[in-house]
Amino acid sequence: LQYADNEVDQQITQLQNMINEGADILVIASIDGTALAPILAEAKAQDITVIAYDRLINETPDVDYYATFDNYRVGQLQGEFIRDALDLENADGPFNLEPFAGSPDDNNAKFFFSGAWDVLLPYVKEGKLVVPSAKSPASNDEWQSIGILGWGSEDAQDEMTNRLNSFYAGGTKLDVVLSPNDSLALGIAQALEGAGYVPGEDWPVLTGQDGDQANVLNIIAGKQSMTVWKDTRLLAERVATMIQQIVNGEEVEVNDNETYDNGVKVVPTFLIDPTVVTADNIEDTLIASGFYTAEDLGL
Repeated sequence: LQYADNEVDQQITQLQNMINEGADILVIASIDGTALAPILAEAKAQDITVIAYDRLINETPDVDYYATFDNYRVGQLQGEFIRDALDLENADGPFNLEPFAGSPDDNNAKFFFSGAWDVLLPYVKEGKLVVPSAKSPASNDEWQSIGILGWGSEDAQDEMTNRLNSFYAGGTKLDVVLSPNDSLALGIAQALEGAGYVPGEDWPVLTGQDGDQANVLNIIAGKQSMTVWKDTRLLAERVATMIQQIVNGEEVEVNDNETYDNGVKVVPTFLIDPTVVTADNIEDTLIASGFYTAEDLGL
């Protein structure tokens, strides 16, 4: 097991060393999902099985399996939460929305945004949701136009601050922010505080994903509405099962043979279901599972 410190060249060097040392199976959480084709071609020449871990590896035929959470469903859960929180089916609106997307170099970000936007775009077209900044992709394919490179909290804070200063300075109220993950939500929450929004009074609906401790604390404090929790232990267990099946010469269990096209092939995938966490169910989800202790969260 090696960590590449978010450096693509370092990851490629590590993979090269593993190939040279005679690895039979490589499990790769790619930093840049488009940068590994040459090294994976070397792996395939050595008859090494490759499992993409959490992030799909793109633009290569030499990835055998993919294990991840249902990333489209993650976005759906965020969009459905916003729909229900604002009662968009029944309320007249309009409500002011600011959408964000994840890092343009992360294949998962496309699925997060698509899942949410498929729920929310009809309300944007109907006029119940209005985007004062005009940063409102006309389709899922344009998600990168509002992406935050590297999932940076500070970059999200700067972007949210710029939107608030430019489009909400006259007293216009922001009602909801679509944030695809917790890292962005942290920065967005800081920008909201800086602009004078107060939890419990006029705080916008704010989504997230990952169940990061700082964000769960923000949920408890009323600074974030929800997070979509992906229990990473389940992902690790699933990949361990896949490895055992490969070693035993068994058929590797997957549950999706259609969705994850990496530009060269559709990669056989096992999808794990995510869970919505709100202030009301933290104890029943994060704490009951042992992911956090009550002490971790000050409860």
